Amino acid sequence: LVAMCVNDLVVQGAEPLFFLDYYATGKLDVETGRAIMSGIAEGCRRAGCALIGGETAEMPGLYHAKDYDLAGFAVGAVERDEMLTGDAAKPGDVVLGIASSGLHSNGFSLVRRVVEQVGAGLDDPAPYDHTDTLSASLLTPTKIYIRSCLAAVKTGHVHALSHITGGGLTENLPRVIPNNVAVVIDLSTWVAPPVFGWLSDVGHIAPEEMLRTFNCGIGMVVIVPEDQASAISELLTQHGENVTTIGHVASRSGDQPIVQYANMDSDWLQYLTQADAS
Repeated sequence: LVAMCVNDLVVQGAEPLFFLDYYATGKLDVETGRAIMSGIAEGCRRAGCALIGGETAEMPGLYHAKDYDLAGFAVGAVERDEMLTGDAAKPGDVVLGIASSGLHSNGFSLVRRVVEQVGAGLDDPAPYDHTDTLSASLLTPTKIYIRSCLAAVKTGHVHALSHITGGGLTENLPRVIPNNVAVVIDLSTWVAPPVFGWLSDVGHIAPEEMLRTFNCGIGMVVIVPEDQASAISELLTQHGENVTTIGHVASRSGDQPIVQYANMDSDWLQYLTQADAS
């Protein structure tokens, strides 16, 4: 929850200042509440923002048993003339991809459907990673990119940032670039975490739909001038990120897609990613 809020702030060049939560349930369970608030506090610590308040509501007429609803929001600040508006990207720019930690917080309606259809047990070892249960693997916390991306933004050389959430690369990248350019993504430049190969394989999900639903291993995209790509990549790496050059910005005309994919073949998300994980 914290990650999804603060990562959306940083793509505008903003530094998160504070976060507030809303926790609603039928009957407050102290242990559950303690675990939730502990997680929120840890997320705020990683994002470098303050947890300044929130609301806890018991509504037995609305929620059953241990059901609960969790929401929140973050406020950040950026100087007006330093905002990333989506107008700076230009042909020749390099597209850097920062690795995700897994599914992050999107596509779980489809994930639950796939798990149900194949009869997978959530408490069983993950089919693609026997060191963890399926539930723990699927719920790997969303990576928080604040410190690394703010460091990159402060160089003054970042043309755009895109947080790859619901809609994947296909629908998030168009939000941060001008209409007269396209982003060309080379799918052969990174190996997606094995969870994506497994979902695609057992769920019979086409590559185009995978790219429209999941982050497929890229949680944040950084668009930079070609002559700054190596320096920015090194800076992000120094902040603990796994960075790969995944494409470039090109001119676009007419009805050409804003996001174009190279090397999208049948093997792109093949379940052979299991072998890479081992």
